[in-house]
Amino acid sequence: MKKLLGGLMAATAITIALPALATDIVVVAHGQANDPFWSVVKNGVEYAAQRTGAHVEYRSPETFDMVAMSQLIDAAVNQHPDGLVVSIPDADALGPSIERAVAAGIPVISINAGSDVSKKLGALLHVGQDEKDAGMKAGEKLREMGGKKGICINQEVGNVSLDQRCAGFAEGFGGNVKVLPTSSDPTEVEAKVRAALEADPEIDTVMALNASVAGEPAVAAVKALGRVGAVRVATFDLSAGFLESVAQGDATFAIDQQQFLQGYLPVDFLALYAEYGLMPGGNVPSGPNLITQDKAAQVVELSAKGIR
Repeated sequence: MKKLLGGLMAATAITIALPALATDIVVVAHGQANDPFWSVVKNGVEYAAQRTGAHVEYRSPETFDMVAMSQLIDAAVNQHPDGLVVSIPDADALGPSIERAVAAGIPVISINAGSDVSKKLGALLHVGQDEKDAGMKAGEKLREMGGKKGICINQEVGNVSLDQRCAGFAEGFGGNVKVLPTSSDPTEVEAKVRAALEADPEIDTVMALNASVAGEPAVAAVKALGRVGAVRVATFDLSAGFLESVAQGDATFAIDQQQFLQGYLPVDFLALYAEYGLMPGGNVPSGPNLITQDKAAQVVELSAKGIR
């Protein structure tokens, strides 16, 4: 009987060969492709383009510049692509350009930043994590671990998503939290974190918002002061270097929002939408996931490959 069923299943198996989806999609992000975080997003974009056969362009301003980014969105609208992917770190600055895209009949999906305004601006859905909720989870975990006084390193003050991360962290931590504004220069970050820790020995928790830009320099500052174990360092996002610090016990955890998916899924969704009218019915949460010491070693290799 089993042989008969197996034969029938083999005989009736159908293989559907789907054609490559020849569509034009533009991705406009606020992060540069040479940034370690955004390079992973771009890897996801390129992998989706390869898998779907879509023609995809990744564009971003040279620096965190909302005027330049709105101009890039406007230029994309003038091309009238089959789909547009945007991050929304500042809805006031970018909203009019995104609404023009929607009014022109271009399907829009938002990624990374802007989950709270995406639908209001007309996007079909958002792929990313709720930044404030992620910050709250991190703060609650660090409070459970005994944290009393912390700093939140913000390397892009004015980026709504990063502001939400610090606000969520402060709320979840429930203790005394001060925002430490810096640039995106790791050397400056390390110097400012070290100065803050030297000025206030009661600080026992450091929350970074980017692993390579702020997380790794924060670990270096704590090590330089001989306070590993006394000061817990956690970060949003991943880097191979920070994950190695977590694995070795020099850092506490990293928050993984799986940004590869933020690049891959919107391209895949828009290609399917252009060809077949298929689209998920709501937002897709790509995170948060806490990568602690027991998981860090497993993720290091993928992070080094630009996937995690």
